[in-house]
Amino acid sequence: MFYHFHPYEVFLKINTKKIIVGTLPPPRFCTKEYKENDVLFCYGSQDGLLWKALDKIFNLKLIYNHSQEAIIQRQEFLIKEKIGVCDIVSSCKREKIDASDIGMSDVKLRDILGYLKEFKDIETIIFTGGNSKNGPEYFLRQVLKKEKIVFKVISNEIPKVHNFIFDNRIIKTISLTSPSNAANRFIGSNSYYKEQKKINSNYTTFDFRVEQYKKVFLED
Repeated sequence: MFYHFHPYEVFLKINTKKIIVGTLPPPRFCTKEYKENDVLFCYGSQDGLLWKALDKIFNLKLIYNHSQEAIIQRQEFLIKEKIGVCDIVSSCKREKIDASDIGMSDVKLRDILGYLKEFKDIETIIFTGGNSKNGPEYFLRQVLKKEKIVFKVISNEIPKVHNFIFDNRIIKTISLTSPSNAANRFIGSNSYYKEQKKINSNYTTFDFRVEQYKKVFLED
């Protein structure tokens, strides 16, 4: 059984307004068996598309390697945009060593409500995926249910929007299409994607994500 832990602390500042919430980086970030273009920071997998999409949206000209400069670039961007990273899983166990959420067992969660209480400017949670089992939204729903906090649907359109009341304020949640390439099959079946592909044969699953993420991350 492989012990999979989160190698990075949460990245939150006193004026953080939006937080990105996922689960865990790939297991190689625990064993330090990195790929050539991995960045040693949250969402740093060279195979992931979150930073690549943000790079395109904000024209960040990011570096993709193991350097400290690559880390600082991302941290400075997050600070400037008042965005934090607060993945919900602290650790889990795996029979198969892979990055799938469904393969996690004996999951230990971070105290996300504690962070919301401590950092009072947080008003939006951006999930890196939907409500599939062992996804970040799935775990937050469990936490809220335990505390008898209502998770209210605001929009069922993709990306889905919910909110809940905690610490005397309304917290909005937005469930992005996952930045993992595993979501490409889901995107391929999406009616909007199919329409855009008919209009422009060069339209890609990455373009679909960039369009969606742009609306979310540029939203006031």
